[in-house]
Amino acid sequence: MSFARNVYRMIFVCFGLAGGLSAYASDISINTQYGKVSVPHEVKRIVTVYEGALDSSFALGFEPVGAISTRGGDKVASYIQVTAKNVPLVGSMKEINIEAVIAQRPDVILAPWYLPKEQYALLSRIAPTIVPENKGFRPDAWINELRFYAKALNREQKAEEVIQQVNDRITLLKKEVESNLPEDERGASLIRWMPQGAVVLTPKFFSNAILAQTGFDVTDAGLVEKNRPHSSVLSLENLSTIDNDWLFMATLNSEARDALSAAQKTPVFARLSVAKKDHVIPVDGQLWTSATGPIAANGILDDIQNVIDSKLK
Repeated sequence: MSFARNVYRMIFVCFGLAGGLSAYASDISINTQYGKVSVPHEVKRIVTVYEGALDSSFALGFEPVGAISTRGGDKVASYIQVTAKNVPLVGSMKEINIEAVIAQRPDVILAPWYLPKEQYALLSRIAPTIVPENKGFRPDAWINELRFYAKALNREQKAEEVIQQVNDRITLLKKEVESNLPEDERGASLIRWMPQGAVVLTPKFFSNAILAQTGFDVTDAGLVEKNRPHSSVLSLENLSTIDNDWLFMATLNSEARDALSAAQKTPVFARLSVAKKDHVIPVDGQLWTSATGPIAANGILDDIQNVIDSKLK
């Protein structure tokens, strides 16, 4: 009898070990900025503490249970508010509310590459925290991030489909730009107008990279230092240094919009050749200068399509 009990015990232990090993094997191992992290094969509760991660999660077919507010706002970015209307906030870009994250009981936390190590130490005690490796400003950064998050969420094939869809739209828009706009009239710059004045965004910036891929010749006029996202604030008198064929003018909030409106009424602004050609294009700063990801990419492509339809045809 004792022999039989031992046999049964051994079978139970073996099956238990096999089950444990199977569960372990099903985990997804991710190389992150802070080392290798294991994520459950199937996750249901995702908290995003980065706008690009929120965007990527929805594009991959998930609805996160937590997100942060956008830069300069108290909600998620305007372009994704309808999609993310049921997602609770767990902080802002400036400060993550750790208690709010805990309350959402996440299976995984998707974070930005710039997450400080101290915050990582706190978040990783709540759930596996996925931090992309920092590779600096690159035109394909959103693609790399989408693939990174997709691997953690076991949605790699879906990511490739999403990337292809965006690339197909870029190809079509590029043909329209090249068909409707001479090569020497495609110069473009992206400016974020703030209450203090204007800053010029680097051509390596997410939205600028998409703008360039659709056929525009994007430049910062040498005003942005290497590895910086934008220039110093330009005075109204120095705005002529970035005069171009096209200026995409972004604002983040009502204060910035009021400041831009006041600037546009000045003689200095009116003398800009881009203003005379009516090629100053107002764009949503939350989308063009804060967001990243495939849904944001499609929003930017929508704006470029509107430029083609209203200004070039």
